[in-house]
Amino acid sequence: MSAKAGAPVLRSSSWSVEAWCGWVLVGAAPLVPVVGYLAPLGLAALVSLVGLLCLPALRIADEDRPAAIILFAALIWAAVSTTWSPYHPGKVGNMTIVKLALELPLFWSAVSAGRRADPALRTRALRVVAWGCALFGVVLIVEAATHAVIYKALHRLYQPIRDDLAESNVGHATQVLGLIWPLAAVSAAPRLRAWFALAMFVGTGAAALAFGYDSSMLGLVLAPLAAAVAWRWPRGGPRAMALATAALFLATPFAVWAVRHFLDYEAIRSSLPRTDSMRLGYWSHAIDWIGDRPLRGWGLDASRMFGPGIILHPHNNPLQIWLELGAVGAVAAAAFWGVTLGRLARPEPSLAIAATIACAMAYLLFGVNFGIWQDWWLALGVLVAMLSVMNVAEEAGRRTAQGRIA
Repeated sequence: MSAKAGAPVLRSSSWSVEAWCGWVLVGAAPLVPVVGYLAPLGLAALVSLVGLLCLPALRIADEDRPAAIILFAALIWAAVSTTWSPYHPGKVGNMTIVKLALELPLFWSAVSAGRRADPALRTRALRVVAWGCALFGVVLIVEAATHAVIYKALHRLYQPIRDDLAESNVGHATQVLGLIWPLAAVSAAPRLRAWFALAMFVGTGAAALAFGYDSSMLGLVLAPLAAAVAWRWPRGGPRAMALATAALFLATPFAVWAVRHFLDYEAIRSSLPRTDSMRLGYWSHAIDWIGDRPLRGWGLDASRMFGPGIILHPHNNPLQIWLELGAVGAVAAAAFWGVTLGRLARPEPSLAIAATIACAMAYLLFGVNFGIWQDWWLALGVLVAMLSVMNVAEEAGRRTAQGRIA
């Protein structure tokens, strides 16, 4: 068969993959706010399912290769570190390294699906996400005013829940919407973006204030500031934040040590609310253990073995990487974030890029609350990447169309 004769077959195959990915994303889009509100832990299953269904779309583009190499090398190092880790799970299903090895291709496939989806279906999926997250924001406003009456009523239908747990769970949901709202708002039709952003912003803030989630409140301050920097300095802003993020992963143990060494660390702890005071205690114990094995760390999941000083993990992503994977892991994390954020630099302002930077900074901020290997937390980061590539492609398509009209 000649190359000319084979060309239509290639186009047909490409079209079918694009259409399939588009329909998968359209099907998953309405579940994003529902799962984020009712069961954030289910985000791991949702993103993994998208990745599984869209495996034919998996590609590593030339510009993706540095990040892919870093992630693969980090995965190998994490696997090697299990040989000296004091934590030994009894079941294969509880092994973090097994889950990470499965999630890497699935999550990458989900991002590839966002990039390769049929443009019309991609637009539809983005609009559904935007409407759903705007409604999510409105629901959070109601929840804040009524002490989570909607969440409690829904739970009575299938599983009664204590009032304090219901309110805490709604507060937890603010960290989902509080993370993705910039990209979710940009996903709306241009005339609706400001209104949708307002609904998401107010909903997150009201519920976070009502249920005591300070990190969500701080995220509402940090995200717009980061977006403004990326918009005002589209080339230098992302690069500066890439350097700052790399420094965060490399220097966090030294920063905690400096505060403890030069200031009254215990006085600072005692002046903070109980949860924040406990977190500072974990950090202090973590840097002591890091000092014993600074290069190779204690091994993957070793954080679980350092109780009662550290419960499960240090509640700080950079410190957990240092503690478990040592300086090698910290360098890998710094390199990944540096490469990922640095490549967002553009010669001209981009709303999609500004929203991506906003979400990335919020993700780093919220990382002081969660263990870095938690499946749902990793999936939430992948969801940000999916929304980012979809919006960047959408924006590029609009600019191309405008250029043709001009």
